[in-house]
Amino acid sequence: MVRTPLTPEERARGERFGALLRAARGDRSMVEVAVAAGISAETLRKIETGRAPTPAFFTIAALAAALGLSLDELASACAEAEVSASAA
Repeated sequence: MVRTPLTPEERARGERFGALLRAARGDRSMVEVAVAAGISAETLRKIETGRAPTPAFFTIAALAAALGLSLDELASACAEAEVSASAA
């Protein structure tokens, strides 16, 4: 199966999502958060750096729970940035 290339907007959204996770993680280690979310530290690293810009829903949900964020907070943070970018 061939994966469709990501659009520039999808890549930018992935980078914003990664930055949001890094900020929410604060001084907690990447390993600590990854273990709490039930994912590998490498997976979290890829998401935070934007190398995995479209993580699975259950990965996002697990990270939100581990970081004490709601899915609504994550969605609105990414959507607000998209609206701001399209208005510019």
